[in-house]
Amino acid sequence: MHPPLPSQRYLSTRGGSYDLPFEEVVLKGLASDGGLFIPEEIPSITKRWGKQWLNWPYTELAVRIFSLYISQEDIPPYDLLQIVEKSYSSFRSPVVTPLVTLDEEKRLHLLELFHGETFAFKDVALQFLGNVLEYFLVRRNKDRPENEREHLTIIGATSGDTGSAAIYGLRRKRDLSIMIMFPGGGKVSEIQEAQMTTVLDENVHSISVADGSFDTCQDFVKALFGDTDINRTHKLGAVNSINWARILAQITYYFHAYSTLTKSKDFKEGDEVRFVVPTGNFGDILAGYFAKEMGLPIKLVCAVNENDILHRFWQSGYYEKKPVHGQEANGGFVEDGVKAHADGVRETYSPAMDILVSSNFERLLWFLAFQDSQEPTVEARRKAAGERVQNWLHELKTDGGFGVEPAILKAAKVDFESERVSDAETIATIKDVFQTKSSCPAVKTSKGTKGTVSNGGYILDPHTAIGVAAAKRTIERAEKGTHHIALATAHPAKFSKAVEKALEGEEGFVFEDILPEELVGIKDLPRRVTEVRREDGLEGLRKLIRERVPAVGEKLQA
Repeated sequence: MHPPLPSQRYLSTRGGSYDLPFEEVVLKGLASDGGLFIPEEIPSITKRWGKQWLNWPYTELAVRIFSLYISQEDIPPYDLLQIVEKSYSSFRSPVVTPLVTLDEEKRLHLLELFHGETFAFKDVALQFLGNVLEYFLVRRNKDRPENEREHLTIIGATSGDTGSAAIYGLRRKRDLSIMIMFPGGGKVSEIQEAQMTTVLDENVHSISVADGSFDTCQDFVKALFGDTDINRTHKLGAVNSINWARILAQITYYFHAYSTLTKSKDFKEGDEVRFVVPTGNFGDILAGYFAKEMGLPIKLVCAVNENDILHRFWQSGYYEKKPVHGQEANGGFVEDGVKAHADGVRETYSPAMDILVSSNFERLLWFLAFQDSQEPTVEARRKAAGERVQNWLHELKTDGGFGVEPAILKAAKVDFESERVSDAETIATIKDVFQTKSSCPAVKTSKGTKGTVSNGGYILDPHTAIGVAAAKRTIERAEKGTHHIALATAHPAKFSKAVEKALEGEEGFVFEDILPEELVGIKDLPRRVTEVRREDGLEGLRKLIRERVPAVGEKLQA
């Protein structure tokens, strides 16, 4: 068996862990020093693949990309193929993430990422992650008696989409349980709550924190991971966006979208291609950065809503929290889940992007620091980058922000641009795109999910609308012939109130027309949900876990 490549070994962004295999990185989720895992080296496809990858179907492309980051010792090639095929077999589109055209003249395209089970881009990563976790655990438990089997309990907090995608990705998985906490009292959207609570599989536990916010749920999760008592009996894991496997899974659709575009009649070799990514926690666009560093000839545009910490960084070089409270923070629609956010953010029509800081930005900071380092050896440069990241994050925690040197900002601008889109612009973009009613190929080629086209007009969800609005701006200043691909991150039915506000009174628009059959009646299905309150505290959660989830070497009695 070949020794692992540098890209198949992992280190922490804060310098405390090195030379870790993929299996350990995925099962741990977070490094012991609090940092995030990244590969020791980003592999290049230019010498390995030439141009042959342009003709590979989605699953083969995924396997080839994943193989560069996963050694054969971690997952043998045939097993990896089986995992990938299983992960995307439930997607409603035969090409998994289809590329459609919104405006041929302006060369504006949409990458539809909502054809998975919960109608959000997170399905692409969490279906893969769920199958990978199960694979590792089943392999570890091979030939073990029942009382010695290793069991992983996934603990998570959600404001909506992550929880449902994680539940669907981990349901029915052997040796895995998942417990997702969400703020109760109508703080997540009705559809998101229904997607979580109507999954009745024995290994799934939906927990409503009745009088809590997203912060309350997140605090509970952090307390459990730091609790020696529960960790003595249960092995805990995480599937939020800091898990490296989620970033890895998302790299594929950048390559696949580009290869699809090259086959269109309007594409000429050498045409510039920009991906415009609606961005909150920075995970989705970070996958695009890895694709670019691997050799994909693209530019990235970070599109944010009114919670604009990332846009302010690209404008000034300062990464600063600017929390808002009270009347200034109010906005959006309760029915779309706007009240589920962390404290201090501005409520908008795009609640999945309502963040105060972006968790995955730390990974980009490490690479920028590494490239800027003048140390003589690779090992020294890695150490210096880790120390720099650690210092920046300490400033963020203690002072509320930090600034980077001009050279770091200059390097960041080589790969990225940024745009800030207001609520008013979001609503206007949904309306404008619908009114265009172009004969866009989307109507003919996007197969698999009902509800994005009504009476000839394409319907955007509010997060996708931010990407489209940002793309329209960059089109104005880009070179003629540049293609823009905006990422469509969610189905419009998931954020219906914002869509209805934008399209109210529009001829031909009926909300029922955009509701996919899989979501019809979901609110009326039987549910299983456990309600807890803040005052139950850590002790109440310990008790709940021990009642519902088997401890190490224990088989739970029905």
